[in-house]
Order: sequence, then C-alpha cells, then structure tokens
Amino acid sequence: MPKPAHIMSAHPHPMVWEFDRFLELSVHSLYELLQLRAEVYVVEQKCVFQDMDGSDDQAVHLRGLRDGQLLAYARCYPAGVKYVEASIGRVTTRPSVRGQKFGHHVLDEAVHRVCKEWGVQPIRIGAQARLERFYQGHGFATDSKVYIEDGIDHIEMLWKP
Repeated sequence: MPKPAHIMSAHPHPMVWEFDRFLELSVHSLYELLQLRAEVYVVEQKCVFQDMDGSDDQAVHLRGLRDGQLLAYARCYPAGVKYVEASIGRVTTRPSVRGQKFGHHVLDEAVHRVCKEWGVQPIRIGAQARLERFYQGHGFATDSKVYIEDGIDHIEMLWKP
C-alpha cells in the first residue's frame, strides 16, 4: 500500500518513523512515549485516568521523530485485541508542534502501517468526539453514539479500505 503523498516532507530534516513492538522499544523510547502521552492526555487534557492500561505489550508503537525528538505517536493493534477489527489508539502529537500537520501525518502513517503489517482491512478507533471531523477527513466513519470514557465524550469510528 503506497504512502499518501502528503506524508513526504520538504523539511530539511524529514520525519523518521519507527514501528516497534513493546519488547523492541528501548527503555529511553518507552519513557519518552509514556511521557508524551502523560503530557497530552493527563496534564493538557486534565484527565486523571490509567494511561498504562495493560495493553501496551500487545501494541506496535508508531513513533514519529525529527532530530531524535518524539513529535508524534500512535499505538496500533491487530484485529482481535481492542476490537474485532484492527485498531489505532493514543494518536497524539507534541503540543509544541501543533498546527504543523503532524496529527495528519501520524494518522496516515498509522493506517499505512496497520495495512502493511496485518493486511488491508477495516480499522476501528475510539475517538474523542471533538475530533470526529478530523478523523472523518481521513476516511473514518462514525459508527456509534457518543459514550463517556474517562470523563470525555468518545465515539467509535471505522475506516474501511
């Protein structure tokens, strides 16, 4: 499956994508991704929840780095772990680079990697409802009513090839 054209960057230091299983992550890489998730989901969004939910070891972790700094992240799962379908979660970007399309890049790269790793197939996500239009812009369709998770409105969305 070819990468979307807008993944490529004209920046002199392009984004480097790493896609590693839990036990392949270095201690430093694991610490950095957990730190980013805490910065965004706990501190920025003021949401007290158990981010380390016991499923990181079943995920493949997509990390977008530029000049060695983690700027974008998502965790990807094969079908049957989080949902019947393959799934993507914890899609995030470093707050300091917001507005520079990193969220679009990491989501496109995550879809690409899921399809490359486990075959082209539907992908389900549990998205924050406020981001519904963002995900729709990447081909995800709303597939549930709003539900509350960790005090935040969420919806399930489904991407079909």
